Amino acid sequence: MAGQQFQYDDSGNTFFYFLTSFVGLIVIPATYYLWPRDQNAEQLRLKSLRRVHGRCLWYRLRLMKSQQSIVPTLKKAALLFGWVVFLLLAYKVSKLDREYQEYNPYEVLHLDPGATTSEIKKQYHLLSKKFHPDKGGDEAAFMMITKAYAALTNEQTKKNWELYGDPDGPRATNFGIALPAWIVDQKNSMLVLLVYGLAFMVILPVVVGTWWYRSIRYSGDQILINTTQLFMHFMYKTPNMNMKRLAMVLTAAFEFDPRSNKEATIRPTDNIEVPQLIRELGNINVKKKEPPFCYPYSLKARVLVLAHLSRMEISEDLEEDQRFAVRKSPALLQEMVNVGCQLTMMANSRGGFHAPRLVSIENCMKLTQMIVQGLQETKSPLLQLPHFDEEHLRYCVSKKYKVRSLQDLVSLKDSERRSMLRFLVEEKYDEVISVLGSFPHIAMETKLQVLDDEDSNNITAGSIVTVTVTLTRKRMAVSMTFIQKQSQKGLRTFDSDPWTNCFSYWYEHWENTLLQKLCFLLCTIYMQRRSLNSAPRYPPPPPLQDAVAVPKEDDEEGSDKGSESDEAEANKDSPSERDEESDKQSDTEVDEIEWEALQQSIQRREKALLETKSKVTHPVYSLYYPDEKQEWWWLYIADRRDQALVSMPYHVCTLKDTEEVELKFPAPSKTGNYQYSVILRSDSYLGLDQIKPLKLEVHEAKAVLDNHPQWDIPETEEEDEEQEDSDGIEESEDDDEDND
Repeated sequence: MAGQQFQYDDSGNTFFYFLTSFVGLIVIPATYYLWPRDQNAEQLRLKSLRRVHGRCLWYRLRLMKSQQSIVPTLKKAALLFGWVVFLLLAYKVSKLDREYQEYNPYEVLHLDPGATTSEIKKQYHLLSKKFHPDKGGDEAAFMMITKAYAALTNEQTKKNWELYGDPDGPRATNFGIALPAWIVDQKNSMLVLLVYGLAFMVILPVVVGTWWYRSIRYSGDQILINTTQLFMHFMYKTPNMNMKRLAMVLTAAFEFDPRSNKEATIRPTDNIEVPQLIRELGNINVKKKEPPFCYPYSLKARVLVLAHLSRMEISEDLEEDQRFAVRKSPALLQEMVNVGCQLTMMANSRGGFHAPRLVSIENCMKLTQMIVQGLQETKSPLLQLPHFDEEHLRYCVSKKYKVRSLQDLVSLKDSERRSMLRFLVEEKYDEVISVLGSFPHIAMETKLQVLDDEDSNNITAGSIVTVTVTLTRKRMAVSMTFIQKQSQKGLRTFDSDPWTNCFSYWYEHWENTLLQKLCFLLCTIYMQRRSLNSAPRYPPPPPLQDAVAVPKEDDEEGSDKGSESDEAEANKDSPSERDEESDKQSDTEVDEIEWEALQQSIQRREKALLETKSKVTHPVYSLYYPDEKQEWWWLYIADRRDQALVSMPYHVCTLKDTEEVELKFPAPSKTGNYQYSVILRSDSYLGLDQIKPLKLEVHEAKAVLDNHPQWDIPETEEEDEEQEDSDGIEESEDDDEDND
């Protein structure tokens, strides 16, 4: 801007404005997000979980950690200190505002605005005698008094004050760089240069380089890249991997190597304690010299994981290392599942090598369940419950009860269950029932279709098949209550189906006889068959609307019409015409319903993509896992006959009540009937996996039409177009001649 002057603000006041704003931008959001709103929230949550999870290792560790934690106190102290600094800076800035107030000569002379000239002169003489330097007064104050007197008496200075707010005329614009005054002082220039060079040329490159070096070592799931490469090598080398080999590959991960991970430790006492555990465990392939299985860190991690699966007692030092290994294992096994899926996709697309067998990927999932529950593969799933030991299983597997799974235990009546668990006192029995009731029960429904196709129910060779799986989670306590009600009401609780009513009648008629048992068996088989066929595969079409009634015409109008009108009316009211119209209406309504369903599914998928769900679902009951684990699941489609994956496993991490998952895969290139399986596996519980058959009937794809009917143009239309073109040419020639 022309004529504008600039002057550097060397007072350093701008720095306090910057510092106050900077501290405020940190303190205010930090207080909102980090202030401990309720220190007892974690205690209350743990108290609500105590009845079910009170015996879990993770619960006891979390309870001890919450009692000994001083983190909330430190957070409060840090935030309060930040607020004190912020308020002090704000107070400092408020004092600096006096320097930027508008100049007022009346205030300098201690006069009221509008004072007369005589009053101004009189006040000036009084203040001059008081502050004159020759009489020992303040020189700066005397200069301000003189300037104020001139601003009120001199015409030019008074005009400058009225126009620009300063008797000296337009003031220069002050600017600063938000730094304290001592930094911009010439005496400290070398020190400032040294500090800047150290900060931007040494410290900043070191920090960025360290962060970059650490970040490139990990994948997106916080798994070391070297570990992922190790898993890929051994899964490619051993497509069919058994459980023992899988445990060796898992414990060879670089997360357990102290050179790659500082959390892993090697203790001097390992040379004594680890060999003792090896002798107690037995054959764990210690003599295998294949690297890295023979390395000390891998051998130690393998021994600790196997000791965890055997539920062996170890020393406190090894117990800490064991918790670290067990805590890392589920994420590493998930990475192995991902690696197996990548190799499968590469084998399907490129060929040239064998993809990992289905059993290898499923063994990774099984090993995750085993590690979370601390059980070996051959052990009973009932050992997941509290107060159950090996010696108690003989009561369950006896000929009278034949309980071998959690589902068998749930299906028993209360009286039978209490009789079987008679070795438990009442308090322990109630705890077992509470834990059993908290276990998940998943209802799985599947729907097979081909999206974006005219006939979504017709599967053709090479088409993309979409299997929509709806998962509904309930607690096993709901199933136990339902079974108890069924046992109390008997067969009358089925429904009003005539066959079930017949079975119910003969069941009560043949009481306490062999025929009653036969009737119950037949009714059970019938109900199972009917339950499989009761749910329609596709929604039924809407009911057809009745034909629109044609009003009768008066006799006089009918007599006036001729034979042609009578014939037309007869044709209009004929049954065949009404059926055709009703069929057209029904087809139109079905198309509209299918279109609305398609639009709703598209909107639902778009909403699911934009919506971020929490991965906190339900805490897992685990007696020996050191961390709180959430219920997650694997869902995939497999061909169990060929031992191959059909669709890649989808990790369901957000199933709280209901979840809808879409699995897509290409249909086989050959026509025929195929038998696949939709498999749901838990990553936390043993014995809760589900397998549902999926029948696929592949038809031959329709031939591509070279000439679609809508592309055909009748000959008459072609002749008309040619005639129009010729007429247009003739008209243009005539116009040209006229112009000439």
